[in-house]
Amino acid sequence: MSGVWVFNKNGVMRLVENPYNQSAGDSSESSSSGGNQQQRMRRKILVHLPTSEVVSSYGTLEKILKNLGWERYYSGDNTDHLLQFHKRTSIDLISLPRDFSKFNSIHMYDIVVKNPNVFHVRDM
Repeated sequence: MSGVWVFNKNGVMRLVENPYNQSAGDSSESSSSGGNQQQRMRRKILVHLPTSEVVSSYGTLEKILKNLGWERYYSGDNTDHLLQFHKRTSIDLISLPRDFSKFNSIHMYDIVVKNPNVFHVRDM
């Protein structure tokens, strides 16, 4: 995991993978960084190691997680904007944004940590 840890205004820390991406609207910085900025903006993908399959949808991810013993968790106030999975044998909970376009490397690494040797995050 590479990037910069930043505190939000509400005091919550988050990882900014590409700090140059936030300042892309600043014309002086975007013109001076040129091609270097393009090299730093690499998209991440989640790979299921046993099948070498790239997880490209929540349908695919849910099938894999179910085979690993994860179940959908429907309880709570966040069911309208979060997908959650839990295992009966642990206290782990995977929370993902309902919109797959908002699925980012932070969510990917959460899945990797909770499923060692099953998933891997790679640069695209």
